[in-house]
Amino acid sequence: MHRHVVVAVDGPAGSGKSSVSRASAVALGFDYQDTGAAYRAFALHALDGDVDLDDAEAIIAALPSFRYAIEIDPARASSVTVDGRDVTDEIRTPRVTTAVSHVAKVPEVRRFMVDLFRRIIASTDRPGIVTEGRDITTVVAPDAQVRILLTASEAARMARRSAEVTGQSAEETARQLSTRDRLDSKVVDFMTAAPGVSTVDSTSLDFDQTVQAVVELVRASTPIS
Repeated sequence: MHRHVVVAVDGPAGSGKSSVSRASAVALGFDYQDTGAAYRAFALHALDGDVDLDDAEAIIAALPSFRYAIEIDPARASSVTVDGRDVTDEIRTPRVTTAVSHVAKVPEVRRFMVDLFRRIIASTDRPGIVTEGRDITTVVAPDAQVRILLTASEAARMARRSAEVTGQSAEETARQLSTRDRLDSKVVDFMTAAPGVSTVDSTSLDFDQTVQAVVELVRASTPIS
């Protein structure tokens, strides 16, 4: 069992995991980890190294040189560095978004990331940490005190992701989200809550209502005030 409260938030792309988890962490006085940022950062690392994204062995060979750091204070917007270079904005570009599933589907990459995420969870010196991303509730932190599957309808998720991504049309964003769901579903079931995982459906909730639902669930499930 963790020495502090761990809140694990899972769910599909565009469900609001990142923004809701960050705001919930602020409300709770917890740290916050966006695990998707690590996959994006590694995808950028592979792209910058001219790695063939269709070659699993080449992707695996790029792991030892991946020097990643993320700010877990939610007030600092999860700034990300790779090799000491700030890539916070660059990892959100369409170029990286297209590449993420290629690296994320490699089992060795996922094992590397699980170890990385667990070390970051253990590093917090706050009363708790909210960690969000794919397979967090089942693989990364199956023993978290609070495990949540945050879902939303496909239409709602596409609208939210379109508002987040810059430099491309809504149609292209929708296509990429559908492709991401299809590829990631081959690796992990992110639409069905595992036993012991609570579901929060944000389709008909606005942002503040979704954050409130998550915070109330955490407070009801743990001894924090």
